[in-house]
Amino acid sequence: MASKVSCLYVLTVVCWASALWYLSITRPTSSYTGSKPFSHLTVARKNFTFGNIRTRPINPHSFEFLINEPNKCEKNIPFLVILISTTHKEFDARQAIRETWGDENNFKGIKIATLFLLGKNADPVLNQMVEQESQIFHDIIVEDFIDSYHNLTLKTLMGMRWVATFCSKAKYVMKTDSDIFVNMDNLIYKLLKPSTKPRRRYFTGYVINGGPIRDVRSKWYMPRDLYPDSNYPPFCSGTGYIFSADVAELIYKTSLHTRLLHLEDVYVGLCLRKLGIHPFQNSGFNHWKMAYSLCRYRRVITVHQISPEEMHRIWNDMSIRGFSGRLIMSFLL
Repeated sequence: MASKVSCLYVLTVVCWASALWYLSITRPTSSYTGSKPFSHLTVARKNFTFGNIRTRPINPHSFEFLINEPNKCEKNIPFLVILISTTHKEFDARQAIRETWGDENNFKGIKIATLFLLGKNADPVLNQMVEQESQIFHDIIVEDFIDSYHNLTLKTLMGMRWVATFCSKAKYVMKTDSDIFVNMDNLIYKLLKPSTKPRRRYFTGYVINGGPIRDVRSKWYMPRDLYPDSNYPPFCSGTGYIFSADVAELIYKTSLHTRLLHLEDVYVGLCLRKLGIHPFQNSGFNHWKMAYSLCRYRRVITVHQISPEEMHRIWNDMSIRGFSGRLIMSFLL
């Protein structure tokens, strides 16, 4: 008998709950004014939640610019924007780039905009030093995320956001690092070719086809719960890649709905796959250290692990022997 009573009680509760739920969703909402019954509030919240599932970003990138150069592209639209990932203590590297391949005045008639990308440092003194550096050179942008290796993806997305917001009419964009030497002559004249019609949905660099490393001791360790697949989509080494400026906005908007990964170049590859953009392999992009020889460096676009001192030495050697952009331009003119 007790069992029957228990069953009857449960059945009654279920019936009442079902009836109340039915009434709460079927009562007209036109009377939802003034003081609102609780059931109406519940329905309104449900509708709001489900109505925004597909549009609400999972990575809103809600960081503010602490240092910005919003007017850098106003007077002249750049042919090429160079985004260089760097850290606060790498002043010597930044200065070496300013004085060599990253000099915005190297190529007459071809507008180049060079920008260094940083996050916020935990040391306020370093932040202040970078701010003073920015006031002198006007080539630094900073957002208020913590500057760290695991936030390199945020740093690149900041650059994409900046191009899409403040320099969307540029023709091409390069993302690279502060220890990279770039042969600008090969990049501009042999690859991008200013005299030709700019490409769209274009992406090239040193293409890598690989999979996640599961060894926790590795710098490139990828947890299985963060990325369960056994293969990455094709991606370009983050040491240096080129893309048409329209891709910056496409990647940035795609990133808002793509789960973040700390491996920046892999993450950009994931966004490219979603966009249906296939990166092109270019043998001129090197993501390793190369012993210097003038003949070898004349054939490449990027070389990795170059110190500020080496950067000056390589640039001076190539300039003296007639391979700098200024000498080529004077010959063409």
